[in-house]
Amino acid sequence: MPYFYFDYTYLLLLPALIFALWAQARVQSSYNKYNKVMTRSGMTGADAARMILDANGLTNVRIEQIAGNLTDHFDPKANVIRLSNAVYGSRGVAALGVAAHEAGHAVQYAENYSPMRLRASIIGITNIGSRLALPIFLIGLLFSYELALIGIALFSLTAVFQAVTLPVEFNASRRALEALDGSGRLDDDELKGAKKVLTAAALTYVAALASSLAQILRLLIIAGGRRRD
Repeated sequence: MPYFYFDYTYLLLLPALIFALWAQARVQSSYNKYNKVMTRSGMTGADAARMILDANGLTNVRIEQIAGNLTDHFDPKANVIRLSNAVYGSRGVAALGVAAHEAGHAVQYAENYSPMRLRASIIGITNIGSRLALPIFLIGLLFSYELALIGIALFSLTAVFQAVTLPVEFNASRRALEALDGSGRLDDDELKGAKKVLTAAALTYVAALASSLAQILRLLIIAGGRRRD
């Protein structure tokens, strides 16, 4: 059972936290490094996204510029790819990788890619579960071990969502790199830089899943300790 003055179960989260911080730092450092490497072809992030969309018959998907840093995303409801200021007009290798990745998501959506469809189907219940998990868990610690387990189960939905997200993100990056390679407009070094940026970004999703799994283990230990008391 955790001590009053120190909850030792937090130590279970430490490795995942370190991993998450390292992954985030690696994304930023990789992006900063390879966005200084300009493409010889002069292709911009917006150009790369448009090229991939058009090659897949997605001429109806718009590309918009938005504020922020690495706020790039594909919005299936609006049928638009939004690229941050640092990506939209940049000729940097990193920007092309990010933009191509978002175009990969648009292609997934158009093709009804199964993991993306599954992720969309569970996002609602995941959001509800994440809001209710902790209150139900804490009430369960006071009154009912079984209720605490329900709280943990609800929190586990977040881990399920993150696990489903992994193939979606990795597949979008694979599509992006294949499209950039097939275009013939990037040389080997430029493709290598784009791959490093996308690989670093993918690790942040792995780190998020690792953090959730560590938290689930921690909650199980806490609930088990209270049950023995």
